[in-house]
Amino acid sequence: MNPNNQFLLNGRAVDLIGADPTESLLRWLKARHWSGTKEGCGDGDCGACTVAMVETDAAGRSHYRAVNSCLLPMGALPGREIVTVEGLADGERLHPAQQLLVDSAGSQCGYCTPGFVMSLFVGSHDGDLSDHCIEGNLCRCTGYRPIREAAQRLAALPVIADPFTAAMAAPRRALAPASLGGFHNPTTVADAVALKQQHPEATWIAGATDLGVNLSRGQSVAPGFIALDRIAELLVIEVGDDAVHIGASVPLTRIEQELAGAFPLLDDMLPGFAAKQVKNRATFGGSLGSASPIGDLAPVLLALDAIVQLRGPKGLRSLSIDGYFLDYRKTQRAPDELIVAVTLPKPNSLVTASYKIAKRQTDDISIVAASFAIQLDAQRRVQHVRLAYGGIAAIPRRALRSEALLLGQILGDALVEHVRANLVEEFTPLSDHRADADYRRALAGNLFVKFVAEKLA
Repeated sequence: MNPNNQFLLNGRAVDLIGADPTESLLRWLKARHWSGTKEGCGDGDCGACTVAMVETDAAGRSHYRAVNSCLLPMGALPGREIVTVEGLADGERLHPAQQLLVDSAGSQCGYCTPGFVMSLFVGSHDGDLSDHCIEGNLCRCTGYRPIREAAQRLAALPVIADPFTAAMAAPRRALAPASLGGFHNPTTVADAVALKQQHPEATWIAGATDLGVNLSRGQSVAPGFIALDRIAELLVIEVGDDAVHIGASVPLTRIEQELAGAFPLLDDMLPGFAAKQVKNRATFGGSLGSASPIGDLAPVLLALDAIVQLRGPKGLRSLSIDGYFLDYRKTQRAPDELIVAVTLPKPNSLVTASYKIAKRQTDDISIVAASFAIQLDAQRRVQHVRLAYGGIAAIPRRALRSEALLLGQILGDALVEHVRANLVEEFTPLSDHRADADYRRALAGNLFVKFVAEKLA
């Protein structure tokens, strides 16, 4: 297979010559009458378009990952392997994920069913058939009891040596550099920086869970793209004695799994951050690069005093996360720089918590996200404090005035109430369709009270 102009679809090489690199895989499939993969929302919210993509880790082990095909641009596919629902059955014999949904009466209209099948298929191969496996799949008519029953019955099956298991055991080479139209896929940071100099109008793209929404809707984003998701240097997690270095392209699923317990703030935030399909592609680098004021990760990084590492034609430089955000969607990162890593100091004696308030429990944009970190001495005097918020200003911000009120003071009921009242006045959020400004201000104060009651009582 020539990785520069082909990808594998259900085990067969497919030519990409002439394909629009900004078209989503979902639209590409539909145009070629691969009708099993459905379009529900086009935003990565419903999971009807779920497919399995093969990822190979640094140790050479391959895994199926559930991803939203509506957010996956064709330009990212050269050299990759995709499995859709049409590729699961062996002739007339259904895959167990399909058969058990049939046996459990897990489908009515059937529109969401292929997405559930693909999530269950991936879950059966990565050993996760809990509710997290299907949290990114919405069913509007069947109800989840029979679907969960199918997942439980699938989990109880013995491991079967089928062609998919054999496919994952086969050795694979690392993805090669590739280009499709104006969509470039370098494999080193140096090549990415060089490409940016050659194509200054091109924009960086990571997991495409943000820009992919624009592309899915046919919106013009940039005349070209430089993808960062196959650069090995950006896919490394290094755990040191005092800090953890996380490559900018490490998917959030890996962070959630490999760093479980290391950062309670992340343990609090990541389960409700987004659906598994999104977390399989979303990255720290992408979140910081988009600089969304409502990003759930930025408050965590602010609370932990993270360091952002940037690389450009002038070399490597490091920036404190505090001050990285300048204005709405504007940061200290220069246009020709890319984010290469985030360094998180280990929290040690800090008491921390993250909260996300949204209309849905998971897989939704926050109304307000908050991350808190406090260190008290034996007399409950505040030695260190970070109160960080998203969704209540043009940028993710620390509540500096309220932190100053706390620092050096003994934490008691009167002080907590004083800080709560100050937090209500410290920010001037907007009103929008998710919540009005007064509600966001009230949340800013009440979430701090909740933190103290739950963690510092």
